[in-house]
Amino acid sequence: MLLQNIYSSRILILDFGSQYTQLLAKRIRSIGVYCKLLAWHASENEIRAFNPNGIILSGGPESSISHDSPRAVNYIFHAGVPILGICYGMQVMAVQLGGVVQSSSQREFGYAQIIVTGNSQLLPPIIHETKIDEKIVMDVWMSHSDHVSQIPSNFIAIAKTETCPVVIMTNEKKHFYGVQFHPEVTHTPQGLSLIKQFVQVICQCKALWTEENIIDDIIQHIKNQIANERVMLGLSGGVDSLVTALLLHRAIGHRLICVFIDNGLLRLGEANQIITMFSNFFGLDIIHIEAEKRFLDALVGIQEPEDKRKIIGRIFVEIFEEEAVKLGNVQWLAQGTIYSDVIESGITSASPAHVIKSHHNVGGLPKNMRLKLLEPLKTLFKDEVRKIGLKLGLSRSILYRHPFPGPGLSIRILGEVKKEYCNLLRSADAILIEELHKADLYHKVSQAFTVFLPIRSVSVIGDNRKYDWVIAIRAVETTDFMTAQWANLTYEFLSVVSNRIINEIHSISRVVYDISSKPPATIEWE
Repeated sequence: MLLQNIYSSRILILDFGSQYTQLLAKRIRSIGVYCKLLAWHASENEIRAFNPNGIILSGGPESSISHDSPRAVNYIFHAGVPILGICYGMQVMAVQLGGVVQSSSQREFGYAQIIVTGNSQLLPPIIHETKIDEKIVMDVWMSHSDHVSQIPSNFIAIAKTETCPVVIMTNEKKHFYGVQFHPEVTHTPQGLSLIKQFVQVICQCKALWTEENIIDDIIQHIKNQIANERVMLGLSGGVDSLVTALLLHRAIGHRLICVFIDNGLLRLGEANQIITMFSNFFGLDIIHIEAEKRFLDALVGIQEPEDKRKIIGRIFVEIFEEEAVKLGNVQWLAQGTIYSDVIESGITSASPAHVIKSHHNVGGLPKNMRLKLLEPLKTLFKDEVRKIGLKLGLSRSILYRHPFPGPGLSIRILGEVKKEYCNLLRSADAILIEELHKADLYHKVSQAFTVFLPIRSVSVIGDNRKYDWVIAIRAVETTDFMTAQWANLTYEFLSVVSNRIINEIHSISRVVYDISSKPPATIEWE
């Protein structure tokens, strides 16, 4: 069977550092079109090599008025493909094509209603049905303190607000467009329709990026990449490694060897659950390695989370390579690395910003590895991995378990990691998850877990004074894990969890609840 080239229709996003850039990429992929992120300073050669059907300039935190603010390579305006500038991206386009941007006397952050004064291919047809006082209006989400005051020649302005004279500008002849708002966020109700207009109508991209096509493409790519060689998969029990295992099993069958390493940093009872689930239900052969002491010994005295990640990544690879030698004739190490891991670890040209955190299976890998690395999911986001998992026959209960970090409890224990702390945290976490299920809240929050704080607090148990450890509860609600709100759990629920943790776990004297949103806080504490 001749497979379709699912990358033949593709959009390039030049990332100027917006917190919404990954969300923008997900929106484009959700309508069936492949897209890739490159940093705003991507070269002409890089852009030519990608050969996009269209280019999107993302938003960003900088002021386009500053003389040293980021600019795209001028080649894009002569590449002969449509361009859409979003927020900062629109301002960059205006400045680079001869327009003027100035500071606004009144900044716009949050909800706004724009007045549409003209027509364009970019606008969803439904926009003309939304009228107030005979004016065509559109609800949008703004986030800017500068605005385009003078559009480049051959552009026209087709939307405005009371304080911003140019909210949408277009050059229909060249298919250049700019919007001052963020169409990628759900707060812009018709934003996805606008993105579809640009991607499917203006750029004429076909919807080839579907779950079925992605599965076929990955399996064929695996077969082409490894030929007749054997692959070892580091099985963690998470969604990413599980989907990787099933794809590899379909592609190479018995030449897949799964290795599960119990590093002593897992949740309560998780090792047995994983071995049972993978071997009995999925029929995979698994090598189970007990390595708690090796990991904990290596983490003695280590305080910094980045150091923890790198140490854990190094030891994982050391064990995999040792097992490969024992087995003989194993050439590849497979991992469930996904696109977000790569971007957040700062090792892709899509990330002009500082590293947020190294993922133990990306930034934490040693430079010299004997095994070749195989990462079938490296271009996929988490939501895409889950959709593929459903197509492969996995249940929603498995695929939609709350995320658990690769370094495990080591980054939910602040400061040095000790076995005592792991055991306390495991027990507290199990109580939280059990109560979430009892209250039918587990699938209503996106992620929930406990954190061990290396501070002691006074408590009174009976008539005795105790001076013991503190546990924090973290629960968030999010659609994309790029932004998140702390979950508004009831006082009654928190009271039950707190009482159980303090009463059932010796050495815990106090429980606190984290009410920080992302940004500025991250979801995990480390």
